[in-house]
Formats: sequence, C-alpha cells, structure tokens
Amino acid sequence: MTDLENFVATVERRRPGRILYHGDYVDDLRRRVVEHIGTKEIAKHYGYDWSVGIGPRRPGDMAKPDYSRYWREGELPAGTRINESGVAMVPSGFYHFWGYVSPLRKAESLAEIEEYPLEDVSRYDWSGMRGEVEKAHAAGKVADGSVGHMYESAWQIRGYEQFLMDTIERPDWAGCLLERLFQRNLVKARELARAGVDLIRTGDDVANQRTLMFRKETWRTLVHSRWAKVYAEIKSISPRTQIHYHSDGNVMEIVPDLIEAGVDILNPLQPECLDVDEVHRRYGRRVSFDGTIGTQSTMPFGTAAEVRARVKEVIEKYGRKGGLIIGPTHVLEPEVPIDNIEALFGACREYGTFE
Repeated sequence: MTDLENFVATVERRRPGRILYHGDYVDDLRRRVVEHIGTKEIAKHYGYDWSVGIGPRRPGDMAKPDYSRYWREGELPAGTRINESGVAMVPSGFYHFWGYVSPLRKAESLAEIEEYPLEDVSRYDWSGMRGEVEKAHAAGKVADGSVGHMYESAWQIRGYEQFLMDTIERPDWAGCLLERLFQRNLVKARELARAGVDLIRTGDDVANQRTLMFRKETWRTLVHSRWAKVYAEIKSISPRTQIHYHSDGNVMEIVPDLIEAGVDILNPLQPECLDVDEVHRRYGRRVSFDGTIGTQSTMPFGTAAEVRARVKEVIEKYGRKGGLIIGPTHVLEPEVPIDNIEALFGACREYGTFE
C-alpha cells in the first residue's frame, strides 16, 4: 500500500498496511538528530515522509501590510520579527518559545479593530495547487494543506489578557476580530478544498492542562461557530477531504461539538491532560487520533523501553483497526534522549506494520 492508501484506510478506520507516524524537534535537538543519523532528511530517514505540503504563492508585487504605526521607535528589542498577522515576536532565549507584543494591545475603540490591516489572501495565486496535489498523488503521498488558527491569531493581535476580557466585557470587539480572521481562513479552506487536498489542518489551543480557557458557551458562540462554517464549506466542496483539528490540553468537553461540525482527525490527545482510553471508548468510531505519545512524560523522562512499550500499547488499543496516526503530542524538546527518538520510530515500524 502507498502512503496515500494507508492514510485513506486509517481515516476510514480500516486496518492500514502500516501505521503512519511523525515527529518534530526544536532546533537544538534537530541539529543533534542530524548529527546522529548523518542526513538532514530526518523524515525520510525515519520513514514519516508520507505527506506533501500544498499551498498558494504570494504574488511578488503584492505589497505587505504596514504595521509600523503600532510600534514606537526603539520599542522592540533586537531579533524581533513581525509575523504575517503583524504581531511582534520577541526572542525569549528559550528554544521555540517567543514573547508576543500585540499591535492592538492598546486599542480604545471597535474602529481600531475594524481597520486593522490584515493581508488579503484572496489575491494569492492558488492556481498551481491542483497540479501539486496530482503530483503528490502520483508519488503515492498525501496532499496536506493548512488553514491556520483563529482564536490564537486573535489573542496574539489583541493581547492575551485583553482578548479574554473582550470576550466578557466587549464581545463585539472579540467577534469583530474573529470574524475578520474567519473570512481569511474561509478563503484558504475553500481554495484548498477546490484543489482536492487530502488533509486540511486547522485548530486553536483552546484548553489548558485541566479545562477550557473560557466558558464552553463562549467558545461555541465566538470561536466554534466560525470554524463550523469553515468545515461545512470544505465538506460541501470536497467531502473526502479530511479535517484535522489541533488543540493542546483537556478538550474532552468539546470533542462531541468538533465531531458534529465535521472534524475527522483529533490532535494531539495529551495523555497528561485527558483520559485517551475514555476518548477512544466514546468517540473512536467517529474520529481518528493523531498524537498520543506524551512530550511531558514518556518522551523526555521515560526509558527507551518505556517509549517502545507506549507505542505498542497505543497501536494495540487504538490502531489495529485504523484510526490512529502516531506522533509526539508537541515538538520534541532538548531533554528528549536520542535513544528515545530511535525507540519511538523503531517501535512504530515494528509494531505498526501489518502487511
């Protein structure tokens, strides 16, 4: 079976020829992995180069939004970069973490949110994506596209505390910013679906270790209602396209809402935050899993034997009849031993090969 055929079997919850898996690393660990294996092609070396990223081209003559008005001269430290949403990302000195300085942190009116410059993605060149999908399929690979975030982008633009207070005191402000981001994401989702991609990645970190960041009704009204429209658009254009949803933390409370809205693959299912067995018992016939290998527990602090045992366990429990893609529940941090990385992918091949 090709990688694409294995993917289709997995999401249809049929036994694939092999379990698909993946991983990612902070720069320091990636450097040491490359030194260890002797090649920069980590995914190919470990056997998880099963998908091809598909996306539009930004026209070279398209002017970027001017965000300079939001910063005083000398306000941002050296090394700061402004991301595509106009948020200042300040180096924290701690691996993949950034400090965020939000351009609308001092907004005093709804008009400032309405007038905030967001890039017009409808002007991107989407025309070549179908050809990229066909090329990926010819190679037996999964065509993989990303829509991005909504809630996470909103709080980064507005400020974390400011945005959460907006949801309570000024819901029209929060709704305005989310609506503008929704319209941008809707364009991306529509074009990816029209191109025929197999997988569209979406999501927001809406939960902490214990529960949701805000009241469930607030999430439903302001955030989920908009994602549901994105998902409906995808499915109306390309019913076979799989919708992937990411949120760290304990999302147990909202899993039924996500499935009802059209989510096909749930990520990352952190075992430190929720009962993965319970999620599978309740919803394993309706949604596929992506993740399950703890990056707060097994990968950094377990032995290689314990990593192998955990991989074998999740395959036995959740993957022998499809419905499982294995991966660490977050980027692997510097404290993860190389032996545990070898154990992770070795066990995926050993216990997850069925044909």
